[in-house]
Amino acid sequence: MLQLPKSPPRMKTLVSVDESYQLCRHLTQKYAKTFYLGTLLMNQVKRRAIWAIYAWCRRTDELVDGPASALTTPETLDLWEQQLESIFAGNPCENFDVALVDALQSYPIDIQPFRDMIAGQRMDLYRSRYETFEELYLYCYRVAGTVGLMSTAVMGIDNTVNTAPWHQNKQPYIPTEEAIALGIAMQLNNILRDVGEDARRGRIYIPLEDLAKFNYTEQDFFKGVVDDRWRSLMRFQIERAHQFYTKAEKGITYLAPDARWPVWTASMLYGKILDVIERNDYDVFSQRAYVPQWQKLRTLPFAWMRSQVL
Repeated sequence: MLQLPKSPPRMKTLVSVDESYQLCRHLTQKYAKTFYLGTLLMNQVKRRAIWAIYAWCRRTDELVDGPASALTTPETLDLWEQQLESIFAGNPCENFDVALVDALQSYPIDIQPFRDMIAGQRMDLYRSRYETFEELYLYCYRVAGTVGLMSTAVMGIDNTVNTAPWHQNKQPYIPTEEAIALGIAMQLNNILRDVGEDARRGRIYIPLEDLAKFNYTEQDFFKGVVDDRWRSLMRFQIERAHQFYTKAEKGITYLAPDARWPVWTASMLYGKILDVIERNDYDVFSQRAYVPQWQKLRTLPFAWMRSQVL
């Protein structure tokens, strides 16, 4: 009986560039409402690139925090890093990747922050405690400070900030440390907001040395004890986050003019989550702090004014 030759394996057909950007937009809008609002203040090309970056970051985070995270192994992250290399080589593997490949053709986005973020997810595979803030800082840099670096490449730098004659031969200042600081500030925000959720998963992201400093135990943490010790500990953590926000603000001036309003908006709205935590008497075990939509909209003109004068 004549046998027909086997057909070559079919390549996976991916969506178009525009369809991929829409997938990234929907993902951003669903999971990062405050962040998404800030992106709407950008021009279309920049906002789409930011959506593509966020979608990759979100999917990376889902590997260790999502519904199927129990199945994630170091080998899973090895494969994810190989897929990242493929994206940067111009070969998307999944529908979401198509948009990121397109964004990479428009902006000088470096691969290293993406690799560093995967390294942060590796930390989540084997760590559920951090003894010191120095240890936590490394984690925060990897999972969030990296986003500041990725985004700065899209936001762009204002080359006219230093216009005095004695500055003309200088390279434009790139606010790298400030971008990292904003990412870390937002991650500290998330840690304080998500204390209850993390506790239910057996995780403590507040440094253990800080718990000891305020005589607050792990047992107290998992019982959700809110007392004067906890309030003092939370005030200490919130002040640390504010310090990183302050450091980040110094760099916004150096961003391209059309990027300042969105970044100020995102920074101010995230900072307001800390205000809500305070109004909730620091109970983050049974209440999730969030900024209502009306307050977000009311913040926009104030963020715009800051973007014009600072």
